[in-house]
Amino acid sequence: MLLVKKHWELYLLLLPTMVYILIFLYAPMGGVLIAFKEYSPTRGIFGSPWAGFKYFKKFFDSYVFWNILWNTISLSVFNLLANFPIPIIFALLLNQMISKRYKKFVQTVSYAPHFISMVVLVGMLSVFMSPQSGIINIIIKLMGKEPVYFMGKPELFQPLYVWSGVWQNTGRAAIIYIAALAGVNPELHEAAMVDGATKFQRAIHVDIPGIMPTAVIMLLLNLGQIMSIGFEKAYLMQNNLNIVRSEIISTYVYKLGLLGAQFSFATAVGLFNSVIGFVLVIAVNGIARKVGETSLW
Repeated sequence: MLLVKKHWELYLLLLPTMVYILIFLYAPMGGVLIAFKEYSPTRGIFGSPWAGFKYFKKFFDSYVFWNILWNTISLSVFNLLANFPIPIIFALLLNQMISKRYKKFVQTVSYAPHFISMVVLVGMLSVFMSPQSGIINIIIKLMGKEPVYFMGKPELFQPLYVWSGVWQNTGRAAIIYIAALAGVNPELHEAAMVDGATKFQRAIHVDIPGIMPTAVIMLLLNLGQIMSIGFEKAYLMQNNLNIVRSEIISTYVYKLGLLGAQFSFATAVGLFNSVIGFVLVIAVNGIARKVGETSLW
């Protein structure tokens, strides 16, 4: 209490943020009760009768369960394997540039795609890969081959989703590692240069160990969201031809809850998804704490 009284101005500045978090992040958590009830909007959450684990069992027994679960996990893992190491490699390469002007130019250009909205990005994919007028299919036709409907092929959904995300987010994600590289002691580089180390050797033995704590924290945060792959992009890229691979938990919950008005069922599926992510964070954080010294808590 003495500390609060001494720095009351700082706590006053923190108050709006705390109120925002309580209202919009913690208060809605009471809605998970809907997953265990026969929810009726007219009766409300507390007035609706209990259903137990009925809707969880219904989801686990449904014919789409394993397909949706596999689509979500495989897309998330693919996305993590591509989007986690590439920004680190990009930051290491950018850090080795001698020309500061060119370095700033490359960083600005790589960061720019982040400001493209998801709707525009998917629209660009549709235009560039159109079977009739897309630039890629025009090149394919010039090579004497048949045009390909990329957006309609189930096997191409995940590569298109992931690599378009790499193009859009690499520049932004690399900023964190560039900032971490700026904190690496320059004396370590000087000592390595005296010993005759090349740029590659310095990147391996000086830069990477220097940013490893940051990389571990980012990996933990990404693993926590491994089951919460973005809904908006998947839904926009989804069509009747690729739905066998593009239907993931988040799009399934949207269709059940908002379009189908099956509120209890949709909440149960969403809660299952959140619990998996929570368990992953706890498990991976424990492993990271035992293996190294870096963890979230």
